[in-house]
Amino acid sequence: MAMSSYKPHHPKANLSELNFSSVDFNSSLQNIILDVRPLIEQGREYSYIAASILSEQLRLEVLKTIGLEATVSNLPEQEKVYPTLSQYVHYGTEQGQLSNRLRELDLEYLNSCIKHDRNYLFDYIGAHTLYDRYLLHKKGMRYETWQHFWMRVAMGVALAEGNATEATKYAAEFYEVISQMLYVPSTPTLFNSGTNHSQMSSCFLTTTQDDLLDIYRQYSDNAMLSKYAGGLGNDWSNIRGSGSWIKGTNGRSQGVIPFIKVQDSSTIAVNQGGKRKGAVCAYLETWHLDIEDFLELRKNTGDERRRTHDMNTANWIPDLFLERVESNSEWTLFCPSETPDLHDAYGDHFKKLYEDYEQKASLGQIHNFRKISAVQLWRKILTMIFETGHPWVTFKDPCNLRSAQRHIGVVHSSNLCTEITLNTNAEETAVCNLGSINLKAVFQSENPGKTLEHAVRVGMRMLDNVITENFYPIKSAETANHRHRPVGMGFMGFQDVLYMKKIPYSKPEAMWLSEKIAEQISFHAIKASATLAKERGSYSSFQGSTWSKGKVPKDTITELGSHVKVPEAPSTYLSKSGELLPCDTLLSQDGFNTLLDWDEIRSLVSAGMRNSLCLAVAPTATISNISNCTQSIEPTYKNLYVKSNMGGEYTIINEYLIDDLKSLGLWNTELSRELKLCDGAVSELNIPENIKELYKTAFDIEPEQLIRCAALRQVYIDQAQSLNLYMSAPSGKKIDEMYRYAWHSGLKTTYYLRTKAATSVEKSSISSRKKEAIIAPEVKACSIDNPECESCQ
Repeated sequence: MAMSSYKPHHPKANLSELNFSSVDFNSSLQNIILDVRPLIEQGREYSYIAASILSEQLRLEVLKTIGLEATVSNLPEQEKVYPTLSQYVHYGTEQGQLSNRLRELDLEYLNSCIKHDRNYLFDYIGAHTLYDRYLLHKKGMRYETWQHFWMRVAMGVALAEGNATEATKYAAEFYEVISQMLYVPSTPTLFNSGTNHSQMSSCFLTTTQDDLLDIYRQYSDNAMLSKYAGGLGNDWSNIRGSGSWIKGTNGRSQGVIPFIKVQDSSTIAVNQGGKRKGAVCAYLETWHLDIEDFLELRKNTGDERRRTHDMNTANWIPDLFLERVESNSEWTLFCPSETPDLHDAYGDHFKKLYEDYEQKASLGQIHNFRKISAVQLWRKILTMIFETGHPWVTFKDPCNLRSAQRHIGVVHSSNLCTEITLNTNAEETAVCNLGSINLKAVFQSENPGKTLEHAVRVGMRMLDNVITENFYPIKSAETANHRHRPVGMGFMGFQDVLYMKKIPYSKPEAMWLSEKIAEQISFHAIKASATLAKERGSYSSFQGSTWSKGKVPKDTITELGSHVKVPEAPSTYLSKSGELLPCDTLLSQDGFNTLLDWDEIRSLVSAGMRNSLCLAVAPTATISNISNCTQSIEPTYKNLYVKSNMGGEYTIINEYLIDDLKSLGLWNTELSRELKLCDGAVSELNIPENIKELYKTAFDIEPEQLIRCAALRQVYIDQAQSLNLYMSAPSGKKIDEMYRYAWHSGLKTTYYLRTKAATSVEKSSISSRKKEAIIAPEVKACSIDNPECESCQ
């Protein structure tokens, strides 16, 4: 199928006029980049110019590394010398980094497919992120160009196609999509595809058993998974609570906290080959006897032996607990050694078991338990979130009640970024493979509807191939992934689409667009998996799944309790001219069919599915930088700020805002200075009100609107979403109402609560008096530019 390419308009540096010798090219180009970078805050063209110069620096570096230095002065763009794909693959295999299997493909044909002019799709942060952390190198000298990078990823994933002819064919198709960044695989796939250690999966979920050998086995498994760039979610709810009797030693248990502390120390010892830090999230259910100590793990005060400063925590909350909160009732904490079946129970079954155990406790048949006020425990959860950013609030029952895999197991936790909801048990480490559609690139194409359908289909095939071709550091991960074949197709750049369509995130029509884009991706992803099943066969645990019963994700929303009421999106919106228009026009003009035939999909999935789960919206912290789009489903953090990650610090500027202000003749040095002074917010600027409304930042949008948009998406997503929530002026009441609203809206998980902190934009040009006026007291919370928040994508 032919696919329309997208061609964003931006400047690139005219490097043909520059004359650099092979001796001083690095220092000369680097100095120019250093001169250009401070100008990025004046306009996006400087970001693209810096990226263009870096592109030339990389080209020359690669030629030098491989030993193919050439005359470079006064070469027009179309005559620039690059290594051939064969030369690149030969060098990489000789270095022992690339898989020798790549040599089996038709490298001459694939070389003809490469389009080096796509280097100019990168802005500076994307270009430098790739250059600094992703490209293959020999002792710090890169030998991989950006387009060879994309082709390596495509070839490595295509090896799963079997014979060399088919692998070559699909490598070309994969390259065509990912080099335009229409679909972008997750960071582990970008790191490792086509290499000798092709661990391409993003997330691993484990359940620890109440057994010393199994606990230490998990430490070892986590280290191996983290070594190869996997983000980890560990369920600790099986481990007995403090004071419980240990039969083997006739002693008393110290509970789960010391074991989680050991995992915390292990996390920082494995840094994923220097590419990024190891990252783990510990999950504990709300009924666990040690839950109160668990809530305090991230505090900066108290006994350091019971603090975990380098791992994340999340609370796995059953519906019954929040029902008790709303009825102001008592809540009982149990030790799992005396209530072993609570861990695997959910919904009405959990409620019955839990109430039976409470009755046994009142009769003296259970000894190690404690009764507390549900409201007091809830307040402590919210207090710790406000003070430390943890634990994340995740909901056990929606994750299980809507799971396609209810027939073969239980979801005991989510992952590091709270978008994965897979079954785990003693024999299986759940694995998920991620990738994201770049909505910005899709909507910049000639026919967004057709482009999206094609990109989703190609992306789903790539994700399924990852499962087959993957390197598995531990056997339990390989067993689970091959048995269930779950994938997580997500998307990023939602805020870009709103900007393109001039729709403020705060408006009702943003809810409609959120729902319909999720529906489109869900429809095409599920269809692609069902089509793959016809070609390759269904995953082995398919029979008995909701798919086998002809159900799609939106059919399972009725499984949730009566407390859930999903918000409704409007069907019409008010145009700029004051005309009431159908919301369908927001997508139909882009070639989308907004009346999708879900009965056709139900028929398809009942016959077979290749993948047990298909959809998950990851945070895309890194690949959105690479892809030059806004992050995931996020609203704009600030219109001007400095983002930090392991590659350095980068000025981020809202290109849409600057373009709109330029079109009105308002953008100048003074306004740029004022935007910096206002810390990237536009509310105090002297600009039109409609511009202020469109470019509200995340902290200016009510968190309930983010929840409404997420709830409408969740109807179509069979896993979950990494949903950050923002509050400019948090209070206990507001936080309580927000999280309970998320629960009532049918969400499965939430991610970070972000609150305003001290400004992150350098204001060296502003007087110290004004600086003092704009810096507010810092509230403890996870920073959006935290370099540790990159482990999924």
